[in-house]
Amino acid sequence: MNIRVTDAAEGLKRRAFTVDDIWRMVETGIIDPDERFELIGGEIVPMSPKGIRHERFKAWLNRQLVKGLPDHLMTIPETTFYLSDDTFIEPDFVVYPAESGLEKLSPGTCLLAVEIADSSLAYDLGRKARLYAEFGVGELWVVDVNDMAVTIHRHPAGGAYGSIERTGFDTRLTPTRIGGFALELPDYRAS
Repeated sequence: MNIRVTDAAEGLKRRAFTVDDIWRMVETGIIDPDERFELIGGEIVPMSPKGIRHERFKAWLNRQLVKGLPDHLMTIPETTFYLSDDTFIEPDFVVYPAESGLEKLSPGTCLLAVEIADSSLAYDLGRKARLYAEFGVGELWVVDVNDMAVTIHRHPAGGAYGSIERTGFDTRLTPTRIGGFALELPDYRAS
């Protein structure tokens, strides 16, 4: 879908939307249900198109998560993750306890969020990572499919992550809050 976007003049007030406003706009046809965007602090932010590297890694990661996660955990790709009344994002993956279910997905129940970046790397490592930290998501992986690297964010406090580490695809990733699961990145390079 081709939508018109503008760059608002800095310093000017803007009308802030709520999640409920967005739902009403979708219901009345003002916004197409398939339109890809996030709501950040009341502002509608269009999402970057996905490239083939993004989609290949997403397909591989989906298979690894579904096959490898312990039975008491669930994952879902590209779900709408509501953080507040005026903010929702669309992570590539979230992992959460099956017992709390998707209905109760929150920063506290999200055990791991994954963003896969090809054209959106600066946004995912910048504003979006700060959002995850501000809302207290315990662990975020930003996968750079162009440079074959992962930036691991852990220990959110005060709107920032206390630990940020970048690693290559030659390593094994072990989420801190998910026992019994590790992601063997060298397997992706071999596939």
